[in-house]
Amino acid sequence: MIRVLLVEDSATMRYHLRESLAEDPELQIVGEAADGDQAVELVGRLRPDVVTMDMMLPTMSGLVATEHIMAEHPTPILVVSSADRQELFSTYNALAAGAVDVLEKPRGDDTDVDWGRRLRSAVRLVSRIRVITHPRARLDGRLATPDLPPVRSSGDILRLVAIGASTGGPRALTDLLRSLPLGFRPPVLCVQHIAASEPFAVAFSDWLAGQTGRDVSYARDWTPVESIGGRVVLAPPDRHLQVRDGVLRLSDAPPRHSCRPSVDVLFESVAAEFGPAAAGCLLTGMGRDGAEGLLRMRSGGAVTFAQNEASCVVYGMPKEAALLGAAAHVLPPALIAARLAELQPAGSRP
Repeated sequence: MIRVLLVEDSATMRYHLRESLAEDPELQIVGEAADGDQAVELVGRLRPDVVTMDMMLPTMSGLVATEHIMAEHPTPILVVSSADRQELFSTYNALAAGAVDVLEKPRGDDTDVDWGRRLRSAVRLVSRIRVITHPRARLDGRLATPDLPPVRSSGDILRLVAIGASTGGPRALTDLLRSLPLGFRPPVLCVQHIAASEPFAVAFSDWLAGQTGRDVSYARDWTPVESIGGRVVLAPPDRHLQVRDGVLRLSDAPPRHSCRPSVDVLFESVAAEFGPAAAGCLLTGMGRDGAEGLLRMRSGGAVTFAQNEASCVVYGMPKEAALLGAAAHVLPPALIAARLAELQPAGSRP
């Protein structure tokens, strides 16, 4: 049995959650909370396998409740949130604080037809993830920085960085981008799997820009790579991002590893286009998307990184890369950033 705690202040929405989960006999609701204080108390007392968390709660917000839970009794949390802009930013803050995934609440239109199935699937998926103690407590710079040898590059000037991330990615990306020097000039192309509707994905760029102080935007077809120096460019919702003949290209090609956008698609194109003048980084996430593409990059001479297990919310994609020998360096995100800074041409460093 998968033991679930429902956290939602609306009695109507709690009923909907309850009825949807009841269709799976292996999902057992062990408690319900209508506010954040009660949620934290029930997690400590009931120790559920999964928490479904609303963001807008009385007495204590869903974000603060998430922070308390991840600090005191780490538990996989599925955020069930609306697409309201204020709530979207709280949702991404909760993901950065350790929540695992997000599911949009029913909209009241045709998209609700299979909402119950998607909820049950998300709860099952989240229940399998081994979460760690509050990432903000462990990864905010208080860990000792080891004395690492310099990154060995091919000698080519670093012209582009490609990053792939999935579950746990918002926090890992924030740590990495915050730690890059302000004068870092190579463009950063990123695929972040967002398992939610388009409003959630579109708001991600604004949230990430606010968290990191960097110029973050979604890719536009036919944009020349040389025009995006110093910027962070994300793959748009449900579109593959590639580099071809010096420009960004977007594609509706079939998913890879059930993912669109796919990290492999980006990495493979960067390997072909930039070879040893690129760096690839594969961060936390479930599955294997990006591992083979990172190997392609390393085989082409690029400097490659994978996030280390201790700092991952889910050690899936980076583990697959490590097993393939695709990652030359296995480090937490902030140290990946430090190594990337070393690869800049000496004259462009701050």
